[in-house]
Amino acid sequence: MATLKVPSNDPALADDCDNLRKAFQGWGTNEALIISILGHRDAAQRRAIRKHYADTYGEELLRSITDEISGDFERAVILWTLDPAERDAVLANETAKKWHPGNPVLVEIACARGSKQLFAARQAYHDRFKRSLEEDVAAHVTGDFRKLLVPLVSSHRYEGPEVNTRLAHSEAKLLHEKIEHKAYGDDEVIRILTTRSKAQLLATFNNYNDTFGHPITKDLKADPKDEFLKTLRAVIRCFTCPDRYFEKVARLAIAGNGTDENSLTRVITTRAEVDLKLIKEAYQKRNSVPLEKAVAGDTSGDYESMLLALLGKEG
Repeated sequence: MATLKVPSNDPALADDCDNLRKAFQGWGTNEALIISILGHRDAAQRRAIRKHYADTYGEELLRSITDEISGDFERAVILWTLDPAERDAVLANETAKKWHPGNPVLVEIACARGSKQLFAARQAYHDRFKRSLEEDVAAHVTGDFRKLLVPLVSSHRYEGPEVNTRLAHSEAKLLHEKIEHKAYGDDEVIRILTTRSKAQLLATFNNYNDTFGHPITKDLKADPKDEFLKTLRAVIRCFTCPDRYFEKVARLAIAGNGTDENSLTRVITTRAEVDLKLIKEAYQKRNSVPLEKAVAGDTSGDYESMLLALLGKEG
């Protein structure tokens, strides 16, 4: 369900690096050449390009990029060029250091990735920042948010399909009881959301819907302005319907006065090799406009071209 378009014939690594070097040198940067290469290479190819570039020219590719381009275009290219685990580590570090209750990035990394991907992100965080992700989240996040987010980013969930239906029924009942009493940060709520497998959680949420006649997320809208409730809903939606969750992030980034470039860039760079095709379909269904058209209407220049490349525009 990825949107990334890579050449059918595997490009020669030396040619890619040579062309990127040429794009950075001379009187002006050749942004179109950068996009035509990096915007159409998968994670393994980008990783190989970075290594070969550094070995050949004695300089990190990311350094060459930051020296030659800037702004939203630079951020999109840098985030995309990073290995997915590195990218998550960078995004998590930015979020932890400048954390505020409305920022969903830690939830996305903890809940919209598989256990192996989250573990890889934590390892990349160790390597890059010489600290643990959990340590930084605990240091910068407070209250019920810390109580939820530290175990979320620390979890290593079982990923098998097995489900305990009796447990799903009892924990759906328990969640309803806690929500009814507005005990949103209760230890049992946190325990269920941060330790159960995705399959078990889906069974629990389905049981909740069947037993109480509506989705659990509806009961978590008691106070639309409550950021902790919003965070709990984001956790659940990242597990149950990540395509619709990210569609909403993209829609809100584009809607209104001014574009939220950081959110739009994050959605496209983190999902282009995962499920961006499904997100595009959800966007079209929700808004009756293709996501590519909405992005083209709200962005411009090389930044627009880079995002459109990742959305599946042919190079």
